[in-house]
Amino acid sequence: MTYDEILKEARTCIGNYCKACPVCNGRACRNQIPGPGAKGVGDTAIRNYDKWQEIRVNMDTICANKPVDTSLEIFGHTMKYPFFAGPVGAVNLHYGEKYNDQSYNDVLVSACAKAGIAAFTGDGVDADVMKFATEAIAKEGGMGIPTIKPWNLETIQEKMNQAQSANAFAVAMDIDAAGLPFLKNMTPPAGRKSVEELHKIVRMTNVPFIVKGVMTVRGALKAEAAGADAIVVSNHGGRVLDQCPATAEVLSEIADAVKGKMKIFVDGGIRSGTDVFKALALGADGVLICRPFVTAVFGGGEEGVKTYIEKIGAELADTMSMCGADSLKEITRDMVRC
Repeated sequence: MTYDEILKEARTCIGNYCKACPVCNGRACRNQIPGPGAKGVGDTAIRNYDKWQEIRVNMDTICANKPVDTSLEIFGHTMKYPFFAGPVGAVNLHYGEKYNDQSYNDVLVSACAKAGIAAFTGDGVDADVMKFATEAIAKEGGMGIPTIKPWNLETIQEKMNQAQSANAFAVAMDIDAAGLPFLKNMTPPAGRKSVEELHKIVRMTNVPFIVKGVMTVRGALKAEAAGADAIVVSNHGGRVLDQCPATAEVLSEIADAVKGKMKIFVDGGIRSGTDVFKALALGADGVLICRPFVTAVFGGGEEGVKTYIEKIGAELADTMSMCGADSLKEITRDMVRC
């Protein structure tokens, strides 16, 4: 199955909002929520994509011709590639009826694990979203990262217990989801968290805790103070706040401030293995890719996910080879031009 075949099939079943575009750049879906679009005028998702394209890579082929190693060591596990599938919840609402949260997670988590990477899974107002996600992770021996919304502490503890029962090797919170319209005015309340509250949440789990939704050095330092093991530089794909900077614009300064103290992931508009390379050069340890994995599932199931992972992995390996980096540790900032 080719990637073009995946896209063609996805367009027959992915619903009314996502267009399964040849390049997922935020333009065709723009401000469509429900759907994959961004908040407000919808320009943040577009900016995420565009800013990665403005960064160029510096070719250097005067070096030893050795095999390229794309593997990543993270939280005691070896991943074949330094990218992960990003979290999605309420799949049938946003993308179409072919999959619900249970069937989507069953396909995604399994396919990612078999291909040598891990999937972040989503959360939602419906308690079954987390239930199905953690069940899928449990089937793969804990190879997945459940992502919890910023609910009240009692609800978070319940979801942490589910993650622990699944033996998930790490757990995340997309704290920027406080900006999602459906979380506002809820009972029990959900929303922003103080450093002290976040510290209590970190202590609820005995596995690495990842704070997703950091866009400033100040925010990264707060996550560090709360005891987080990692952060995801993310603006939630533009879905939580209009007129944000792109993640590519803030990654390097955040990495300079906290590199070595926490692991750093980044998402937002990363659409090729070359983009993954750019993110690593700017200081990320790993990358999350979200919307295109939905297209891969809808267009090809487990085979579609496998094909997509191999596509991004091959592009990364080729870029590393052409820029003189034989391992992830050899990717340095001078290999890109901003």
